[in-house]
Amino acid sequence: MKRFGSLRGNKKHKDQNRSTERRQSEPHGLFGSGLSSSPSTPTQVTKQHTFPLESYKHEPERLENRIYASPSPPDTGQRFHPSSFQSPARPPPASPPHHAALAAAPGPAEAGMLEKLEFEEEAVEDSESGVYMRFMRSHKCYDIVPTSSKLVVFDTTLQVKKAFFALVANGVRAAPLWESKKQSFVGMLTITDFINILHRYYKSPMVQIYELEEHKIETWRELYLQETFKPLVNISPDASLFDAVYSLIKNKIHRLPVIDPISGNALYILTHKRILKFLQLFMSDMPKPAFMKQNLDELGIGTYHNIAFIHPDTPIIKALNIFVERRISALPVVDESGKVVDIYSKFDVINLAAEKTYNNLDITVTQALQHRSQYFEGVVKCNKLEILEAIVDRIVRAEVHRLVVVNEADSIVGIISLSDILQALILTPAGAKQKETETE
Repeated sequence: MKRFGSLRGNKKHKDQNRSTERRQSEPHGLFGSGLSSSPSTPTQVTKQHTFPLESYKHEPERLENRIYASPSPPDTGQRFHPSSFQSPARPPPASPPHHAALAAAPGPAEAGMLEKLEFEEEAVEDSESGVYMRFMRSHKCYDIVPTSSKLVVFDTTLQVKKAFFALVANGVRAAPLWESKKQSFVGMLTITDFINILHRYYKSPMVQIYELEEHKIETWRELYLQETFKPLVNISPDASLFDAVYSLIKNKIHRLPVIDPISGNALYILTHKRILKFLQLFMSDMPKPAFMKQNLDELGIGTYHNIAFIHPDTPIIKALNIFVERRISALPVVDESGKVVDIYSKFDVINLAAEKTYNNLDITVTQALQHRSQYFEGVVKCNKLEILEAIVDRIVRAEVHRLVVVNEADSIVGIISLSDILQALILTPAGAKQKETETE
């Protein structure tokens, strides 16, 4: 595994005439030998200088300058301005003809996605309800990429076991996969893969999971994706954040790699959490839509039927089976009285790799959660009568992926996820249909 310098710096791409700079150092660590050693392929860990997203709040002119210097493709939405929310009259910078030609040709995945963006734009163009939609249309994915981030990339020839240990060691939940033969990114390795392997091959504590110990990533992908193979869903840095939200929810995924179409470099992985946090930073500077003052019950946001849950004494293997069969990302833990006392998420499963206890999945959820890291998000709750504005503020401040909706007795009523919120804030005002189930 190798580490590279900042992917941002003087990056100029497409019509913005950016170029990506990469700085290579010597490989180190346990997993270095499992990754491609070619310096021309983006198959390593990238690390950048510290720049927290919160600084946008304190330095609005910095984001503003970046927007002006790198204007989004023409759209019908109103461009955001921190002080007046008016479209600034600035001429677009000149771009070399060959870069403009490249920018005008989106990749197959992006083109297919954009073809389906047939929303009722005229109805919401000037309406108050479409304010967040217009904000997202006027900003690029590049605007949300931090100057400081760590990107872990795996070569498909790396052993699955080592890859999951690397996720734990680097504190990340997913990594793009690079295939040297094709010289391109072919997919993502996530905690869901770890769960699927355990679900498929676990027999008992007495039987070693050979497939986890010996398989390479490419072997697992051939077995698991042989009937359900789909190309990697990714997005260009020049695509709008609206397109990113639409792609995440439409494809029912949690992570969207930002890949430069010119250099082929993976720059960042967009998530629901990152996008909502970015939007929330500027909400106070924008007109507030009426639906922000409506409660969850009135808006119908969230899932309130057939909620999956487990008990403190539920075996881990049973929880993993529910994750796979129901295609959900978290299970509330309910005690004998029906009160929500904890939550077991997909991310908690990675602790089995960290503790090297994945060979015994007959232990209870309570026993497994004793090994949970100190960064546990906690069970953050709400009720159906709380307004959407309070819900958005709470989920962003708590930095969680979902809120458990409870009643007066603290019993589970439903679940509201980040995708539910982004759907309500951005896609529903644009005329997009409500999403169905989601997966990693």
